[in-house]
Amino acid sequence: MTPTDSSPRGPRPDAADATFKDRLANLRHLGKLIGQIWRTSRLLTAASIGLRLILALQPVARLYVGKLIIDEVVKLIAVGNGQHDFAEWWSSGRLNPMLLLMALEFVLVITSDLLYRTTSLVDSILGELHSNTVSIELMLHSARLDLRHFESADYQDRLERARRQAAGRNGLLSQIFGQAQDVITAITLAAGLFIYAPWLILLLPLSFVPAVWGETRFNTLSYYLSRNRSPERRQLEYIRHIGANADTAKEIKLFGLGGFLVERFKTLADAIHIENRDLSITRAAWGAALASISTLTYYGAYAFIVWRTIVGDFSIGDLAFLSGSFLTLNNLFQKILLGFTQIAGQSLYLDDLFSFFEIEPTILPPANPKPFPEPIRQGVVFDNVGFRYPDTDTWAIRNLSFTLLAGETLALVGENGAGKTTIVKLLTRLYDPDEGSISIDGIDLRDIPVDAIHDHIGVIFQDFLRYSFTAAENIGIGSIEATGDRPRIEGAAENSLADAVIAKLPQQYEQPLGRLFNKGRDLSGGEWQKIAIARAYMRDADLVILDEPTAALDAKAEAEVFTRFKRLAAGKTAVLISHRFSTVRMADRILVLEHGKILEAGTHEELLALRGRYAELFELQAAGYR
Repeated sequence: MTPTDSSPRGPRPDAADATFKDRLANLRHLGKLIGQIWRTSRLLTAASIGLRLILALQPVARLYVGKLIIDEVVKLIAVGNGQHDFAEWWSSGRLNPMLLLMALEFVLVITSDLLYRTTSLVDSILGELHSNTVSIELMLHSARLDLRHFESADYQDRLERARRQAAGRNGLLSQIFGQAQDVITAITLAAGLFIYAPWLILLLPLSFVPAVWGETRFNTLSYYLSRNRSPERRQLEYIRHIGANADTAKEIKLFGLGGFLVERFKTLADAIHIENRDLSITRAAWGAALASISTLTYYGAYAFIVWRTIVGDFSIGDLAFLSGSFLTLNNLFQKILLGFTQIAGQSLYLDDLFSFFEIEPTILPPANPKPFPEPIRQGVVFDNVGFRYPDTDTWAIRNLSFTLLAGETLALVGENGAGKTTIVKLLTRLYDPDEGSISIDGIDLRDIPVDAIHDHIGVIFQDFLRYSFTAAENIGIGSIEATGDRPRIEGAAENSLADAVIAKLPQQYEQPLGRLFNKGRDLSGGEWQKIAIARAYMRDADLVILDEPTAALDAKAEAEVFTRFKRLAAGKTAVLISHRFSTVRMADRILVLEHGKILEAGTHEELLALRGRYAELFELQAAGYR
């Protein structure tokens, strides 16, 4: 577990200063977002825009029809002279204009309601589709990146922020389209207001600028508060995961870790909660103070409109239209400018998402690609290879040179950290060496496309994944294009001795494995290992790499697996990593590694005769068995 740092961090010190520049710089992401939305569904995007264009004209239309109705009422009162015979009014047609206006307003109200509901439906469907699109693009981009990215804490923080934004930016879709709708509505209302009282428009900035300033500041503070706490949020997710997970339940109970994990979670969560609470309280207090300025401005304008109506400059209908327009326009301008600041603030979060998409792999396809040799005729050559893991000063391996001959089984032996798995990562081009070169049949690995290398190498790592898929799928992923080839899957299971494990399952090859989902069956460590080894047999690879492939098997099962492997791997080139010398001795040649260098090399018998490090390790293990 990683140590925690629950000390208050708060917003970034320069958050307020960086506000405007950061917003402008990150607004470029809005174009990318709209492009993503358009790719998600052109039809739904066009429908949402079209519906909002119609909705944008509704407020001014309803206000103006309301004005006409009021003016018509005043007119009818004036011409009625106290006579209110409904039948006479009806027959004379006096009520026809009023009925027409009321019918028009009814149609506008019904249409507006239907448009809002339809728009909400379209946005909801589009938002869900967009969330799926972003998640898929996030997974695809992650698959393109190098292993070095996944082994970096900084990358993990960026990935965590990107994942959160992939699921949390759907509301921004409606906000952007709604903003465009509000702008059109504001233009129509401002045009009407300008005709009657141009100076009223000058009062609008006084009513909304203070509120906009407050929102701008607190949106930025909120963003940086969230961003600076990304490492702690990842720790919270980690603690939440191990605190309620089938794989960790045994140790949690036996070591009594429940209370410890709860306390650590509570410490981190409380620190984040206190910062968020304090910011929310400050924001609410400032928001109330700044909103009062808007209220005072509106009522000042309203009082003036009422006075102009009293002195006869405006009709009662004009009063209703102007007061309604000013109030609506005031609210709209606040909403628009606050919306712009919120969208600009959201664009800071979008930067978390799209800056992740801007990360590029460092292991690039060759300019002039060469094919992977089929079959391997000469072998693999490590020529003075040196490699350091990113962000470290220590060489994992240095000045490493050796040859793996075609058709040879080479074992790598050494203590943990000797460089065994690093060699495998370089051989599979999960990393490129910092010094020297690695070649197959004289072709530099960097001249072969990465996909071609992976297609021709069968690898099983000691920390293989236990997929919560069916037994057939768990094996089939070893050659993903053959997941539907049942005979091939069954053959791979037979070669790895997993067929006996699968035969005992209720649904056999269709049995879901693991306990994550309903009706899943978990396997023992050794049984899972046989499933994993079957994945390597799914590929008819010329180069096979097994990294501690039998660590969870008992001695008898290990002997059976390797006897079969030796037979099936005849004529293939193989690399074997194991701490068990009963396994290692089956190799044609053995390299003993220490601190990233070759200490000894030879066959099992030759290395024992040397009476060096290999012989020492062998004797220690043999003594343990005795």
